[in-house]
Amino acid sequence: MSASGAKWRNWAGSESVRPVRVERPSSVGAVQRAVVAAARAGLRIKAVGSGHSFSGIAVAPGVQLDLDDLAGLVAVDEAGGRVTLAAGTRLHRIPALLAPHGLAMANLGDIDRQTLAGATSTGTHGTGGGFGGLATQITALTMVTADGGLLRVSETENAELLPAARLGLGALGILVDITVQCVPRFLLHAVEAAEPLEEVLDGYLERSRRLDHYEFYWFPHTGTALTKTNTRLPGDAARAPVGRLSGWVDDELLANGVYRGVCAVGAILPPVIPGFNRLAERLTGRREYTDASHRVFIANRTVRFHEMEYALPRHAIPGALREVRTLIDSRGWRISFPIEVRSAAADDLWLSTAQGRETGYIAVHRYHREDPAEYFHAIEAIMRAHDGRPHWGKMHYRDAESLGPAYPRFADFILVRDRLDPERRFSNSYLERVLGQ
Repeated sequence: MSASGAKWRNWAGSESVRPVRVERPSSVGAVQRAVVAAARAGLRIKAVGSGHSFSGIAVAPGVQLDLDDLAGLVAVDEAGGRVTLAAGTRLHRIPALLAPHGLAMANLGDIDRQTLAGATSTGTHGTGGGFGGLATQITALTMVTADGGLLRVSETENAELLPAARLGLGALGILVDITVQCVPRFLLHAVEAAEPLEEVLDGYLERSRRLDHYEFYWFPHTGTALTKTNTRLPGDAARAPVGRLSGWVDDELLANGVYRGVCAVGAILPPVIPGFNRLAERLTGRREYTDASHRVFIANRTVRFHEMEYALPRHAIPGALREVRTLIDSRGWRISFPIEVRSAAADDLWLSTAQGRETGYIAVHRYHREDPAEYFHAIEAIMRAHDGRPHWGKMHYRDAESLGPAYPRFADFILVRDRLDPERRFSNSYLERVLGQ
């Protein structure tokens, strides 16, 4: 099925395009035909997931492939705990697909609206010092290459391509299925608590090493951080979920409804923001609950924003965040959105932000009606000084010249790209900027 003329926007509204043509394939063969047809027409072609990337990585001026109809469970290896899913499967649908088999994904981010292919291709990650990003869970994949052929990449087929293809930025081909190494289903015991920011920074390295999943948020203009610690429990442990009413009040009414109003007022009257943040600081209390892993990992976020996130060597996180705090104070900025800090294990994926090093993440945000440029440029300068690598799916201002030295296998990735897509059929202006022509 194809269509044309509709304007596409990403979730944040920061990127938009009117593709020449939109294709909605429902089979692998249809993807292959779309790639061949695009080449004959002299058009570039790109798959788009949920549009939850803040960068232009999914922008498709030529042919846009909407993979919503290429979704669902393809195969299950219960003995090995491996599950093959169609590339367009949304993350929030995966738990129900895995449940009959007693399986779960080993780790997740805090948003589950993305497609599996989109999340893994952009380097989406959760938190946990001993856990890698979502792409590290991939054991095999199938992609349509620039000539319309099918390429299988696994531990036994074209294995040399795995470190590039598992996190390929959409630059190597169109993913059509992905095999994920799952784990037995498990619960998470969550503890959320407000703590003094300085104590949290002093303890960050120890906690991120010792605890299963640890993260914290800091509202600028306050001295308090909201910490969240998730401890893994067996799947048959007792559940104690958040009450329906209290959960709605905390997670929907306050975290989304009231907060949306606060951001809207702050965009018009910035001087009120510090007072709002300090009020939130006083109202934040302790919360403790136990539930299925995906219900604890995920947070429902409906307030739209722009985001930049940088991956740093983990030991640099406390100092870098202190520099960010000093910067905000010195510039007199009024920042309504919290700054988020997470962690991940080192991995061996060539373009992973955690490649070769234990990693910490600092994410900064601006309300979607505010211009983030001045804030983000200044934050990026701090992150670059600490050998930071930007999240591929979030806003940043780097190019191939500056990114190449940050990744030891960058040149090897480009060689694979030259081999699989020599005519750059899967490129766009963002990939030209970050990978080069």
